[in-house]
Amino acid sequence: MKHPLNYILLFLSAGFLLACSVNYSFTGTSIAPEIKTFSVEYIPNKSQLVNPNLSDALTEGLKDKFLSQTKLELVSESGDLEFSGMITDYRVKPMAITAGEVASSNRLSVVVKVKFVNNMDHEQDFNKNFEAYSDFSSNSLLSDVEDELMELIVEDLTEDIFNKSAANW
Repeated sequence: MKHPLNYILLFLSAGFLLACSVNYSFTGTSIAPEIKTFSVEYIPNKSQLVNPNLSDALTEGLKDKFLSQTKLELVSESGDLEFSGMITDYRVKPMAITAGEVASSNRLSVVVKVKFVNNMDHEQDFNKNFEAYSDFSSNSLLSDVEDELMELIVEDLTEDIFNKSAANW
């Protein structure tokens, strides 16, 4: 690098990379630096069909997602970011109907209504339904696959809620 133009290009490239990385996060979050805490209220199951483990799994899954993907501290109430909500639907319905009008697969669906309050920027608040589902063979009993399906559904729901609130997707 004997030519002065090479030094200028190197300097400009370094400056450009630094400028682009100021708000970059490896998790894709866009949480303002003044936000330090979050709280998650227990998410009750208000659907007609109730899985007794779903409320706990969803509440804890959302807490775990934020603890593992952000530097925010979990507080019991009144966090800078606040989550509350309820499970409004938990249902199984047939999906693929064969020629004999028999379902070859079923779908377990969960809908959760989430209220999100950003106490630092109320423009980002939302009250939104999130839905996730997982299909299973009609040859399987729901009771045999329910725990595995619920785990996948909770993972999808927490990812969607996280993306909407922390990554602005």
